Amino acid sequence: MSDLQYGVSIAMVAAGTFFMLVGSIGIIRLPDFFSRTHATGKSDTLGIMLVLGGLAMYEGFTVNSAKLLIAIVLVALANPVGMHALAKAALRYGLKPWMPEGSGDNGAKQKGGGQ
Repeated sequence: MSDLQYGVSIAMVAAGTFFMLVGSIGIIRLPDFFSRTHATGKSDTLGIMLVLGGLAMYEGFTVNSAKLLIAIVLVALANPVGMHALAKAALRYGLKPWMPEGSGDNGAKQKGGGQ
């Protein structure tokens, strides 16, 4: 393994870890269900893909790296679809998005455990 390949793989894993950390903080800090699912849907998907890509690059061209690349494709397809399904189900259930005071919906209240 060359030094460049090693450095790029470490950088990809570090960047992926950063994005997953930001998504985890978003789950804690954001005010409602919809913004929390947005945080996890976007940043965690990118973070997982970067980590798996870095691991595949570190492994080199082997059967294991091919499996990791297949996992990247599955994550890229499944995570956004899952987040969309969760958000759509929440809307059907009657959960309203959080609105700041004085905005269009007069600060709509959430059903079940919101702000």
